[in-house]
Amino acid sequence: MNLDPRVQKGGAAAAEVGHNSASLDELRANLFHNKKDRVFVRGIQGEYNVTAELDRLRAVPRVRKAKETGFIDGPLCFSRHYVEPKDGITQTFHMHLEEYAPGAFSQKHGHVNEAAFYILDGKGYEIHDGIRYDWEAGDIAIVHNNCVHQHFNAQTDKPARALVIKTKPMYLFLNMLFQKQVKERPVEMTPEAEGFTAREIEEDYNHPKGGY
Repeated sequence: MNLDPRVQKGGAAAAEVGHNSASLDELRANLFHNKKDRVFVRGIQGEYNVTAELDRLRAVPRVRKAKETGFIDGPLCFSRHYVEPKDGITQTFHMHLEEYAPGAFSQKHGHVNEAAFYILDGKGYEIHDGIRYDWEAGDIAIVHNNCVHQHFNAQTDKPARALVIKTKPMYLFLNMLFQKQVKERPVEMTPEAEGFTAREIEEDYNHPKGGY
């Protein structure tokens, strides 16, 4: 029995980066994880009772439309960032959608905070500190604290998609700052992913008809 499962089984536009649109160095420089001006924790200024901040938060829209949030990165791994501290909605968590082209894999990296990947469709696996954990649609893949990890789409003819929720902003707010990229996201197109673009529409992709 696996006493430390990293995958729990369930029941049954920003600019898009194209592989011909820029040099590999330009593509690498534009990757989300290579940005030099990311906002990890936003500032809160004002009077002691923070009335202005409370009023601002109460006026923020509570529903964000996917169609108003474009995919970034590519050409193999794409991200759609729904909520980050820079948006002014939350200070404690970061939520994004990951889209992996056929046969694609993510950057290899590690951080102090935990993360949960709800697998919307496809089949793939994680490598956590050298150990493989397989997943498929309906599963939850858990990234533990201080884990060096990487995500892989195991299918060479179909994409995979996961919704990611993580508490990185809260950890950084508490001065738990360690995170490191070991290998960046790939920027060279592979034969399996040739012609693939991130699926903008959510309809009919996330679960098989009739359940699992």
